[in-house]
Amino acid sequence: MNVNVLCALFFSMVGSAPVLASAELNPLNSESPYDTLSLYSLDEAVVVSERVNQHNLAPLSASVISAGQLQALSVAEVSNLSGVLPNVFIPEYGSRQTRPISIRGVMSKVKGSAVGYYIDGMPRFEVSSFDMDMLDVSSIEVLRGPQSTLYGRNTLGGLISVHTYSPFDYQGTRARLSYGNYNSLHAQASHYGKAGENVGYNVSAYYQHTDGFFDNETLDEKTDPLDAAGGKVAFYWRPADNWELRFTSQLDYLDQGGYPYAPYDVTTGELSPITYNRASGYERLISHTGLRLRYEGDGWSLNSQTSFEHIDDDQRIDQDFTANDLYFVTNGINNNVVSEELTLKSEDDGRLQWVAGVSGFVQHYNQTQCTDYIVPTMNRLQTSRYTLPTESAAIYGQLSYNLVAGLSATVGARLDYEHSRQKYGLTVLSRSTGTETVQPNKRTQMENFEFIPKFGLLYQFNEQNSLFGNVSRGYKAGGFNTTFQTDSERTYKPEYNWNYEAGVRLANADRTISGDLTLFYIDWEDQHINRTVPGVGNIIYNAGHSNSKGIEANLRVRPLENLLVQGSYGYTYAQFLDYKKSETVDYSGKMTPMVPRHTLSALANYDIYPSGGLDRISITANVTGMGKLYWVEDNQEVQPFYALLGAKVALVKGAYTLELWGKNLTDTDYLSYYFASSAKYAQQGKPMTMGVTVDVRF
Repeated sequence: MNVNVLCALFFSMVGSAPVLASAELNPLNSESPYDTLSLYSLDEAVVVSERVNQHNLAPLSASVISAGQLQALSVAEVSNLSGVLPNVFIPEYGSRQTRPISIRGVMSKVKGSAVGYYIDGMPRFEVSSFDMDMLDVSSIEVLRGPQSTLYGRNTLGGLISVHTYSPFDYQGTRARLSYGNYNSLHAQASHYGKAGENVGYNVSAYYQHTDGFFDNETLDEKTDPLDAAGGKVAFYWRPADNWELRFTSQLDYLDQGGYPYAPYDVTTGELSPITYNRASGYERLISHTGLRLRYEGDGWSLNSQTSFEHIDDDQRIDQDFTANDLYFVTNGINNNVVSEELTLKSEDDGRLQWVAGVSGFVQHYNQTQCTDYIVPTMNRLQTSRYTLPTESAAIYGQLSYNLVAGLSATVGARLDYEHSRQKYGLTVLSRSTGTETVQPNKRTQMENFEFIPKFGLLYQFNEQNSLFGNVSRGYKAGGFNTTFQTDSERTYKPEYNWNYEAGVRLANADRTISGDLTLFYIDWEDQHINRTVPGVGNIIYNAGHSNSKGIEANLRVRPLENLLVQGSYGYTYAQFLDYKKSETVDYSGKMTPMVPRHTLSALANYDIYPSGGLDRISITANVTGMGKLYWVEDNQEVQPFYALLGAKVALVKGAYTLELWGKNLTDTDYLSYYFASSAKYAQQGKPMTMGVTVDVRF
């Protein structure tokens, strides 16, 4: 290999290369479950089969993480992926009600996600349903950029697709029990079986507990204890060779203390103790049910996914975050969404490949927010009630054509329609006078209709090496704020962006060295910006004009048969080009908040096969780094770059595995969140955690 190729590989360190095809693999039965499989090898990666042709000619900028890598990194929740992949940032703060996902700097903190999230083809519509226990995950695929021509749910910044096992590919029972400091317990159990050749089933369950990481000095207790439990049942049926039916139902319950926010001294960079006087927390019940029908025709396939999502949650938050009685807010949300995605696609190796789909959803969102103003000058109880029904429909598709040997062109388009309404009512009870004031209901509606195009080119030198480029339009519908101070703040406009990307993928013949490099530029209009207003809550505004640009680079090397080394690096420079908050406040030229400039990840895994006793000893070390990032639009507060060290030693004997693991082993001090409200507050990142896991498979 010449010097130029080596240099290219060095600067291309796990993620954003075009995914060329899909194949199934069962890592539970693989010789080494700690083998971080080749991200681009056609017989080693699990890639979405419902969306792309098995001989795909369309470039996708994607990362695929295998079950082995997830286990090596102790990834149990979606937030654990933050920094593992280049330019993927998932801040962990407050509670699991808010778990926004940022890809290339594109993020929405509240009111719907800018990044799509699917589990086994079922969409998740609210960010409060993203961060749940990952049961029986076989792989996770992260797609960068808008995916509006492949998926029913419109996505502005990217998409995360989680895949679990099928009883047609794997049968067996697995139990996994972890225990660590802070009295952290995590138990999982699952069984996959078949009742004949054409019927399969799966039953899974989990339980999670922790005493919490942060102390509240006023209440003399932990602020963030957590108890979560849930389970999943699935039924699979193949009534004929070309038909498959899958029914899945999952239920998850969470009871969590939350909001470990403390006053932050911007001069010294010191956090004061947590001292608020009213216990806060978050309780959530989520149900997901889906029915998938798949038909394989002669050179084509039809896939139907019908899904239902129910969320019932209750938030309690001492919103002044002080030892004084000033504000206390409760939020109750009941949300129901029924969705349908119907996808028709080619399944051959012809020069023309295509995907076509229709989708729609109906959502009924109800929220009751009660704000207790204990401040003597206000001294009232204010109750707001919101009803937000939404209907959406879309038609989408894309065509790929092999122009000449190795060179393919892709065009795609989407027509997206969304109609939403808001009914808002307010009741105010004055404690000083005892009078109750009821304001008449106010009604508002909004329609969004958009045409979203996509263009792409892919040149394949051979199976391992290729060049690609994409131009795509991104769009996220406008909506309604459920907290506001004036009528002008009740609504916010849609946001749009154009995404430009180009990349190269390289590997040697035996794939012991592989890597990729991607450049991107995003031109962004009317970006949704979230602000926290004391005693009111979060309000979304539109920024005028922004952009985001950067690189993603990945490298994977296996210098020895038993040694794997891989790393990734992402750089994002996201900036407001034109953003005037008011006549006197201008943020033009400032950096977009909550976007890490750098994301860095490195992992090394070494397997030892003793001559006697144990079957295998696997040693894994990993580092993830992020920063710097600015917390708010004025760029006054910044989180410098920080790195977190993790390690794991696994001892394997037959069906039994014993793991010793640690996270943030250097006990790095960093902030996981910062905001300005009645004062300046921040949340500290999680401290060092260590533990042991027992895994049994039979």
